[in-house]
Amino acid sequence: MRDFNNWTDLAATGVDGPGDYSHSKTAREYYDLCTAFMVWGWSESLHFAPLTPSESLEQSIERHQRLMISKLELQPDMTVIDVGCGVGGPMRRVVREAGVRVSGININEIQLDMAKRLTAEAGLDHMVDYQACSFMDMSAIQDGAFDRGYAIESTCHAPDKQGAFAEIFRVLKPGALLWGQEMCLTEKFDPNDSRHKAIKQDLMQGIALNDIATFAEVNHALESVGFEVLEGVDRDVQQGPSTPWYQPMESRQGTLGNAVRRLPWGRKAMVAGLKLAEAVRLFPAGSAEVVRLLDRTADAYVAGGKSGIFTPLYCFLARKPL
Repeated sequence: MRDFNNWTDLAATGVDGPGDYSHSKTAREYYDLCTAFMVWGWSESLHFAPLTPSESLEQSIERHQRLMISKLELQPDMTVIDVGCGVGGPMRRVVREAGVRVSGININEIQLDMAKRLTAEAGLDHMVDYQACSFMDMSAIQDGAFDRGYAIESTCHAPDKQGAFAEIFRVLKPGALLWGQEMCLTEKFDPNDSRHKAIKQDLMQGIALNDIATFAEVNHALESVGFEVLEGVDRDVQQGPSTPWYQPMESRQGTLGNAVRRLPWGRKAMVAGLKLAEAVRLFPAGSAEVVRLLDRTADAYVAGGKSGIFTPLYCFLARKPL
């Protein structure tokens, strides 16, 4: 944990270049540490979604994934690339509901192993294959291999967003659609505001982000490699009754079990309990420190959302021209 907590200092030496620092390695180590606790505390779909008062978090995530399926105009037997597939929650819904074949790309072997196990348990492994590689270098995949693609809260980790989008552009067929969900700074972010800068730094540290782009910077990176941006929307801005995207980490929603896993008092109780469990060797050393990291990250999410300077719900639809 000491090395990971100091990654922002190491980052100053270079960005995935000739220096000693590799942000791709940092992101991989982050998910090595955090994946099991993130799945337990959130869900198998490790992403945010627009929330409504009438739905549970899980129901909102399902609705959001179905919006992506609709926007991508998926048809049975299409080939689809999941860029940064995590443990495969969205992938399994896409396969089950759209009847497409999906290739999951992931740099983290712990997540890939979990994705393979959960997909096999769901009886969907015959529709999925996997590539253990960085989305910055998918050289094992030929040009124009996929009909569609999506990247949910993955390319926000890219050390070079334009480079990531260029590689995705390469492996898509002409005319293919790409759905993306990015963590972004909003127009309310003031780089001269010390409070805003502190929140941004906490978010970068807690999520292992090399930087946090604006909406315009995401669009520019897409267009600079050849994509046509069809739509770019902050999906947290809704018509009708809505709930802030960060609400599950701040106030009670759903069962007591969910509260224990997601709310501040539950996270802090987990840290205390894990310290005791480590002492009697029921959990490996460092488990409490990982949950402490996730607790601080949740606080940073809430601060970013409440201040209006950050959203994890900038969703775009782009097309590779014919």
